[in-house]
Order: sequence, then structure tokens, then C-alpha cells
Amino acid sequence: MTESDPKAVVLVVDDNPETLDMLTDALEQIGAQVLVATDGERTLTTVARIVPDIILLDAVMPQMDGFETCRRLKRLPELAHVPIIFMTGLRETDRIVEGLEAGGVDYVTKPIAIDELLARIRVHLANARLSRSARAALDTTGRFLFATDASGRLLWSTPQASRLLTAAFGDFDEPDFAFPAPVIKRLMDRTEAASDQPMATLRTLLDDRILNVSFVGRMSGDEILLRVFEESSVGDTGLLKERLNLTAREAEVLLWIAHGKSNRDIGQILGMSPRTVNKHLEQIYVKLGVENRAAAAAVAVRHLS
Repeated sequence: MTESDPKAVVLVVDDNPETLDMLTDALEQIGAQVLVATDGERTLTTVARIVPDIILLDAVMPQMDGFETCRRLKRLPELAHVPIIFMTGLRETDRIVEGLEAGGVDYVTKPIAIDELLARIRVHLANARLSRSARAALDTTGRFLFATDASGRLLWSTPQASRLLTAAFGDFDEPDFAFPAPVIKRLMDRTEAASDQPMATLRTLLDDRILNVSFVGRMSGDEILLRVFEESSVGDTGLLKERLNLTAREAEVLLWIAHGKSNRDIGQILGMSPRTVNKHLEQIYVKLGVENRAAAAAVAVRHLS
């Protein structure tokens, strides 16, 4: 947080008035806008009105402790990427791990060293802003991407991916929606080098549509980035395979060629490298007796129509 930064909104949650006063003074001196809450319920009420940029959360509070408060906060889609720093007098390793598993990104021990805390806040605010900027860019460029944690809980989704996943899962927009954890693990375990097949297939609620999901990579923390794409028609792929004596993979590549996709786009859709796409294209040209992608696309369109 510097003078050139937009004013950060920091929510401080602690049941100790002296701690609240100390942190409020320190944060306001560096230009932050400070919100305070004294327990878990008030925290949930506060974030329903204003979404903070970062949350400082006491681990030990009466009634609802900080760990449960954090878990509830992270179930809210609008707070999925708000960093939560635990403040704790607990030094046992298992309690620290519990805080991180609940959704915290960091922790500081009490008594709090203000300079250390402010340094951690600056780092996590910068990381969160970069993450938001990246997701905004993905949204505007029409990427079909979404992210989950290792348990399958949805963290965020671009609008295009949301449209496809809503067709596949009627409860996709529910706060507690989660993909089956074994599916997420399988996606993470498989790589392009290990398999040239789509990593997972999801049948949508509409009988004539199929979605494929592939693992893209790990982001910060527990965030797993996935790509979803729709096969235009199972029948189209089968038709090209049968009529043109193609393999299933060659038929998929040709179908996307007919839709005007580049090798790079097809690689992203089918989960393979552009070089692998080009190798499939070489075989397609030989089988169809054509010399370029335009001619191959024309053959595909003629058979599909």
C-alpha cells in the first residue's frame, strides 16, 4: 500500500478491543480503510455488505472460532480470492495447518509485530490484485477456464465456462457446488504426455452435447486451473470418422478445422500440443488426398451437410 495505490479495504476480526484499536491505527496510518468485527457472525454480516481486499482474522474467538469463520467465508464465491491472514497465539503446528487448510494464506503470531504484519499485507494484496487482473483478462478474451481446489470446490469461472458448466450441472451456481474429488485428482494425475485422450468427459443435460475437461496447471495455493470445451456433436465426429476412414482423433481435429480453428486453438480444445495437431493434419491430408487445411475443411463440410 503506497500513496499511488487505491485505498485497500482491510477487515480486522478480533474479540479484543485493544488489538482492534492497535491494528486500526496502524492500518489507517498507511492509508487503508479499516472495517472491524468482533466475532464470526458479525464478520459474515459485514462481508455481505462490503467485500474487503484482505481479512485479518483472529484464530481463537468465542462461539464461532476463526477456523470455522474462514471456512464459511471461503464458501462465498465473491470472497474466494480475498486473502485471509490468521492472527494467533497458537504455536502448535497442527493448529497452524488447520488455519491454512481452512483457507488462510498466511498467519502471524501474537503479540503482533506491526512492521511484519504490514509487510505481509502488502505482499498478499499485490498477489490478489495480480490474480484478479489475470482472471479479468481471461473473461474478456473469451477463455473457457475455471478453477477448483483439490476437493473439487469451485473457486471461480470465466463466463464462457460458466455457460457450459451450467448446462452440465443444474446446481452449478449453488454456493456449495463441488466437482467429484476423484475426477479432479484424475485430471491432475494425467498429462498430455501420458495420454492423447481427453482427460475427462462430462455429459450435459442435453443429450446431443458433450463437454470435455482438461487440466491446465496449478495456480497459487490450492488453486487448480481447468479448461472446459464442448464437442459440437458426437455424431459429427463419428460421421467424419466413418465416411473418411479417419481415426477418432483425426476426426476430432478435422471437425475443428471445419469450424475454422487454428492449430493452437485445437491444441487447447483437445488437450494436445500444436505440433501434435499438425501431425494429425498431415495424416488427414494424405487420407483425404488434399494439400491444405482449406481443402480438408471443404471435404469435411461437404460430408457434414
